[in-house]
Amino acid sequence: MSSPSPEPLWTPSAQQIADARITDFARHVRRPDDDYDALWNWSVTDLPGFWAAIWGYFGLDAASDYDEVLADPTMPGAQWFTGATVNFAEHLLNQGEPGDVALVVADESGQSTSWTRERLRDEAGALAATLKAAGVGRGDVVVGYLPHIAETIVAFAATASLGAIWSGVGQDYVADAAIDRFGQLEPKVLITSTGYHFNGKQHERRADVVRLRDGLPTVTTTIVVERLGFDGEGLGTSWADAVATPAEFAPVRVPFDHPLWVLFSSGTTGVPKGLVHGHGGILVEMLKQLGLHWDLRADDRVFWYTSPSWMMWNAQISALALGASVICYDGSPTFPDAAAMWDLVDEHEVTFFGTSPGYLLASQTAGVTPISGSRTLARLRAMGSTGSPLSPDIHRWQAQQLPGVPLWSISGGTDVCSAFIAGVPTVPVWPGELSVRCLGSAVASWGPAGAGSEASGPNGDGEEVPNGTVGELVLTVPMPSMPVKLWNDPDGKRYRDAYFEMYPHAWRQGDWITITDRGTVVIHGRSDSTLNRHGVRMGSADIYAAVDTVDGIVESLVIGAEQTDGSYWMPLFVVLEPGRELDDELVTAIKSRIRERASARHVPDEVIAVPGIPHTRTGKKLEVPVKRLLQGAELAAVVNPASVDDPSLLDVFAELATKR
Repeated sequence: MSSPSPEPLWTPSAQQIADARITDFARHVRRPDDDYDALWNWSVTDLPGFWAAIWGYFGLDAASDYDEVLADPTMPGAQWFTGATVNFAEHLLNQGEPGDVALVVADESGQSTSWTRERLRDEAGALAATLKAAGVGRGDVVVGYLPHIAETIVAFAATASLGAIWSGVGQDYVADAAIDRFGQLEPKVLITSTGYHFNGKQHERRADVVRLRDGLPTVTTTIVVERLGFDGEGLGTSWADAVATPAEFAPVRVPFDHPLWVLFSSGTTGVPKGLVHGHGGILVEMLKQLGLHWDLRADDRVFWYTSPSWMMWNAQISALALGASVICYDGSPTFPDAAAMWDLVDEHEVTFFGTSPGYLLASQTAGVTPISGSRTLARLRAMGSTGSPLSPDIHRWQAQQLPGVPLWSISGGTDVCSAFIAGVPTVPVWPGELSVRCLGSAVASWGPAGAGSEASGPNGDGEEVPNGTVGELVLTVPMPSMPVKLWNDPDGKRYRDAYFEMYPHAWRQGDWITITDRGTVVIHGRSDSTLNRHGVRMGSADIYAAVDTVDGIVESLVIGAEQTDGSYWMPLFVVLEPGRELDDELVTAIKSRIRERASARHVPDEVIAVPGIPHTRTGKKLEVPVKRLLQGAELAAVVNPASVDDPSLLDVFAELATKR
């Protein structure tokens, strides 16, 4: 695939290459002359050698030894670092000096507060003692219904320190959506707050907390962070009381694959599935990703706009394990205007800023100049972008606005809580392309699988397609941060169906990619039906559940389509009862119900009436074919009409695509 530009947008200097941590790592493994491609190839062909080097380079041998790096390489179920005992929370909080700033907590009011390492450890130790007194121990579940505030990080660290399991979502989720997730886990403790900030408003959540608590019958203790002037009286134990009695922060070490947290899939086909990650797998992956790819050090300050509902929250707070400090922000990225995040980056001297193509597009559209007047962004050295493909035009805009600051587009997933493809400070950045396949991530682009397929490989797997050709993103060898299991999946069938149904011996991620001749990667969007809006993956099931309660609606279908200008279009198609019209009143009712029962983020860009929704013969809505049609694909290329219950309905969407 040819480059959209004859020149890269950013090229590292000889000094930048020499100073990069990945260069130091190459010296550590006695490969000082390897270029990135050679280092990557070694990392995915000698898994024991590479991951042992990560363990040693980041000093984990001081905490624990191990018997074998990779006792069983089978996917799923690879056995990593057998015999090792670790605790992620120990490495997260036991860095730096007591007076070092660990967190800067900010919101839309413009006020901010700094938390030192000492305060973070003190509150985590005290809260852990309170949780232990409430009966929380190894394997028990603590859930958080919280905004992106310091207490959320404390709650997670305290939970993990006991060997208990954490799971959290932001308070933009209504109670029923949170119950869909947390109800599966049978949690013992709920930690929540009385509200959050967004778009210039204070959103009180006391009623949702009551609904959530009542919907989780296994919860015996509720702890409430008092915010927005609401004291939380009657909801549970106050946070102040929960951390009032000093106790040492003393994490217990657990086996490498002991469950750390449960992250949730988007719930495209029903109730969201719980992805269980292990302490050790997340630890080694985060040290590798943030240390070598993000190039983080103790003097860095990291700000990635995110919420506890998204795995980027988990990734951002992991910067604490490298000694860096983190910005916690509760609010809208565009309040009071599109320059809000740039102001935050400048004010708090952020060195690494993570954002989304949507925010960059909003800045460009609003005419924002990131460096303007007193806003110098003097300490900003690098940026990341994820959530959806980054268009070449937006990429060029950032490079023009911030020359010398690389913008690394990254792609991975909640599934492994990390990136498969990203940037690195020793490789150029090209517009609209992801610079490298990450160390330890054996990314390939495969064609169809199955007997009789022209591209079929051995054992029913696919076969790698030539560079410049679109294919499915697959991983051909395991990563330590792959889920140790799915929740409530005792025989592993749901796990295998989710990632290994198409290719029995390779992990299929569900993204269309092209690997270029220079080794960069272009992401074309989801090959499945997951919605991916404003950097947060969502499931259509939450939207359908809300729309189904609206009078006059027979059925609905929602898709999310990446557009050529880098924007994202999420229309909702509805089938109306006979005699009903899609007037403004009904559209308002639909959007209101979605906002009430899911979140504002789930509200579609448009509501469009259609005569019917096409399904497979077994009744599954054809979300992916409709999405591809609306992105301009030919009907014959997206679905076999013989497999559709009413093929004539496909013509409706094909005609709509032509009109657009």
